[in-house]
Amino acid sequence: MRYIQPGFAEGNFEAFSAVHIITLVFILLLCMLLYFFRNFLRSRLFRYVLADLLLFSELSYQVWLLAFHKWTLENGLPLQLSDLTVLLAAAMLLSKNRILFQFLFFAGIASSAQALLTPDLGSYHFPHYRYFEFFLSHGGVLLACLYMMFSEKLLPSLQYLWYSILAVSLYAFCLFFLNKWLQTNFLYLMKKPEGASLLDVLGPWPWYWISAEAVMIASYFVLYGFSALFQKTEKLP
Repeated sequence: MRYIQPGFAEGNFEAFSAVHIITLVFILLLCMLLYFFRNFLRSRLFRYVLADLLLFSELSYQVWLLAFHKWTLENGLPLQLSDLTVLLAAAMLLSKNRILFQFLFFAGIASSAQALLTPDLGSYHFPHYRYFEFFLSHGGVLLACLYMMFSEKLLPSLQYLWYSILAVSLYAFCLFFLNKWLQTNFLYLMKKPEGASLLDVLGPWPWYWISAEAVMIASYFVLYGFSALFQKTEKLP
């Protein structure tokens, strides 16, 4: 039970520790297997199982917060971009919605990759429930987007790259005022997260907003380049 309890305190989760690196390598291996078995995995069953895992991760987290009286507006509302994309990725898998794919390929992969590389887990590390839930949900978004490209042969467009940038920017604009009203810190717009994060090297508040926007645009173009390479390799129109 101690690995379910919220009072788990055996030191903070350390980014790029042995456990973290092993976890990242495991997720990378899953991505590679997804590519090599892309045709075999193209089925409604696989999509539904992956969608169910994403929904289970979010539902179990909500139950965990409520069960231990830890639910607050900031940690309970799935408004962080990397949390919101978990629900959107499940909807994408269930519906095969092309517009959702276009948005999630950029916003979902980029936000999940950042979360995976710099986890905001506090003292929750392996083998605590929160560790497994965190990497299942964010790793699941990455797998969901890659599955839709590898197996379903959906490709992002340059037009939707800019639409995604605009959508995330407008979302951040709205969340800034919501943060002011609720006294929250969604998208880390009001202050940097505790512990190591990418924002640590992007300047002080509020200037890191501009740096983060530039990093977001650059990462979206890297993802677009990756999709273009896949398109060329697969000889897709």
